[in-house]
Amino acid sequence: MAYKIITQPTVEPVTLVEAKDHCRVDGTEMDALFTNVIIPAARQSAEHEMGRALCTQTRELVLDAFPADFVLEGAPIQSLVSIKYLDSAGIEQTLDPQDVILDNDSEPGYVSLAYGKGWPETYDVPNAVRVRYICGYGNAADVPAAIKAWMLLAIGTMAAQAETMTQKQATALPDRFWHRLLDPFKVYQ
Repeated sequence: MAYKIITQPTVEPVTLVEAKDHCRVDGTEMDALFTNVIIPAARQSAEHEMGRALCTQTRELVLDAFPADFVLEGAPIQSLVSIKYLDSAGIEQTLDPQDVILDNDSEPGYVSLAYGKGWPETYDVPNAVRVRYICGYGNAADVPAAIKAWMLLAIGTMAAQAETMTQKQATALPDRFWHRLLDPFKVYQ
């Protein structure tokens, strides 16, 4: 089982202007660092901490066979795009959307069989089933203020250490009291 991001968010929850204002940066010399490293790293770290997606993105769950129910990471789940699978002959098929029920009220989200339906038989190979879905709050304005506040604090911490910080270190922020800002939004499985 693997989750992949197919389409990254087209916007970040925190803008370059907001990040620079928070960090009290006036010039443009750090714009590329903020835009390409620090802001995305803060979003990715927040998403990892909470088990949810912030701005709209497309993800894919890859499985070897159909389970009883699918758990979809990246709450809130907006919609199901497709469920594709390799049939018993190894030919890719698309499951009829009427054969499944998307529970996007629960966090994490679930996909279950519709009443009276059964999962089709799959080809006995790894990664025979692919569930593609859209998740996230929507645009930047839809992301809760506490999550944005956490991101700004993370951005400030990373910006203060920008000369010595690598991309890998940027996504592994030290545990601080402000991490509690994310607690109400954590998705537990």
